[in-house]
Amino acid sequence: MIIKNESALDGLKVLDLGRMIAAPFAAAILADMGADVIKVEMPGMGDLSRSMLPKDKGISTYYEVFNRSKRGITLNLKSEAGKMAFGKLLRFTDVLIENFRPGVMHRMGFSYEEVKKINPKIIYTSISGYGQDGAYADRACFDPIAQAMSGLMSVTGENCGESVRCGASIADVLGGQNAVIAILAALEYRRKTGKGQQIDIALVDSCISALSSVNQLYFTNKKVPTHRGNSFEASAPGNSYHTRDGSSVVVLAGQNSEWSKLAQVLGHEEWLKMPEFAEVDSRVKNRKYLDSLISAETIKYERDELIGLLLKAKLPVAPILSVDQVANDPYFRDTRHMYSVVKHPVLGKVMITNQPIKMSETNPYVRSGAPLLGENNIDLYSKLGYKRNEIEKMKENGEI
Repeated sequence: MIIKNESALDGLKVLDLGRMIAAPFAAAILADMGADVIKVEMPGMGDLSRSMLPKDKGISTYYEVFNRSKRGITLNLKSEAGKMAFGKLLRFTDVLIENFRPGVMHRMGFSYEEVKKINPKIIYTSISGYGQDGAYADRACFDPIAQAMSGLMSVTGENCGESVRCGASIADVLGGQNAVIAILAALEYRRKTGKGQQIDIALVDSCISALSSVNQLYFTNKKVPTHRGNSFEASAPGNSYHTRDGSSVVVLAGQNSEWSKLAQVLGHEEWLKMPEFAEVDSRVKNRKYLDSLISAETIKYERDELIGLLLKAKLPVAPILSVDQVANDPYFRDTRHMYSVVKHPVLGKVMITNQPIKMSETNPYVRSGAPLLGENNIDLYSKLGYKRNEIEKMKENGEI
């Protein structure tokens, strides 16, 4: 596909009050799509993620990846001058994104009900752990908590081992992506009706939704799923298998046509005549025995040799790659453009992860590095009508 780096969301004004990952990630997606995203941070300290690892020369590259393509200002929403300036910003805003604990925005005087009095067309997006109201709403929640509460952690880990969290902050990422889906739908609704609305995204909800296939096992059979390592509840064979060189490959051959091909490649067509492996149900029931037979064969091959044979048979197979191997794979790096280099005034070139979205006419792309704390204060506050000396005074007073 031929793609053009254009701006699908050109002209869209977004205020990003987010911290850490979920809300900033949602805002970064919109920014890469061409929206004018203004990152709003507390004077002096900024987003909490500015202190997060990893760091280079004392600067958080964690902050860089989730805040690229944005402009940045500082603003103290607890001060009267800060509240006044924020009110002015809201008048020119299409989308507001925040992930404070529920109730914080209300206490500052900027609940959805108050904000829509200033701008009735605004799309007010709140991302939290458990949602904006209800018995759990006030609980503190971060990504691992959401993974635990949603059931995601209960199905992750080795069979008969401890439950473990997904190695990435998947709840935050899912929450951010779901927020973007909702925002884009709300923009379309506003285009047709002229009405803004409030969006309520919960990290736990996002993880529960991601567990749809696993949840269905419980709803259908009343069987509580648990962690199974790299195997699947729904079909077999499907697992990671060791090879002669000490590596592992993941092979999926759960459907009958795939199972037939795997047995043929491994030189054991007699498996296909065994009643224990005749259908998906029987293979799942006899998974342990089936995996032992497959493992006894895969261990005879070098990793790449086995992968080559299975790919030739058009079977789903992959090595278990490390992060550095993926980052340096020409396919992901050069063909899929999954990484971008941005410029930082101190660090120079910084490599960050790109968006997974590819579009032929308006492909999203990283437009700039993350803003320094308050980098765009003078420019943006001047456009709100503040004079240079007023901006300097607000800075001295800790209002911006």
